[in-house]
Amino acid sequence: MVTEGEIMVAAGAVIENEEDRILLVRHVPERGGFWQGKWICPGGRVQLGETIEEAVLREVREETQLEITLISLLPPFERIVKSRGRTELHVVYIDYLAKLVSGEFRPGSDVGEGVWVSRDEIPNIWDELHEDTQRLLEIAKMV
Repeated sequence: MVTEGEIMVAAGAVIENEEDRILLVRHVPERGGFWQGKWICPGGRVQLGETIEEAVLREVREETQLEITLISLLPPFERIVKSRGRTELHVVYIDYLAKLVSGEFRPGSDVGEGVWVSRDEIPNIWDELHEDTQRLLEIAKMV
């Protein structure tokens, strides 16, 4: 959870497998939160003392049990959510394009399910993607 006055730095990856399919995940319902119920790319909060790259690799491993290699850094973007004059959430997203190296997807701690989708399938599930994931996939030129 983000505490009041805190800016979250989130690191993640747009992961492609050998068939050029992209991995999307959905959190378990019990987790709740801003990303609940929508497809997102794997990622999460950067921990104190951890590099962005270390955070991406750790988050992907924790959420998917997959090993990846980072290909290129994508332009960062942010999300600021305000309600009743208060900032409820401020996230700075730092994501990489990545390739699957090894492993078979198995949902980790807070991930309930995952799916590999082709670029052609993305428009069919566009409304099921979180708004921030839509923006990330546009930045990554996946749509």
